[in-house]
Amino acid sequence: MPDEVLSRIDELIARCDPGPWTASVEERDHHSGDSFIQTGPEHARGEDIYVTRDSGPAPADYLDLIALLRTHAPDLIAEVRGSRES
Repeated sequence: MPDEVLSRIDELIARCDPGPWTASVEERDHHSGDSFIQTGPEHARGEDIYVTRDSGPAPADYLDLIALLRTHAPDLIAEVRGSRES
């Protein structure tokens, strides 16, 4: 992966709400309301994110992927950069 892509990911992360992001899926994680992505730590939450597709709300796997990647992308980038320095 080119350094430019890693830098672009870093820039986007810096512009978004801080992690962790957690998917909260209706009927899996709660029993009323829509599925969403919770942003930020419990004591400093950002706004929730609702993800839709043309056909309606995005499936749980999409929410899980977005939340997981946002939460762990900084660590992945650090590992890639660290391995390049070795």
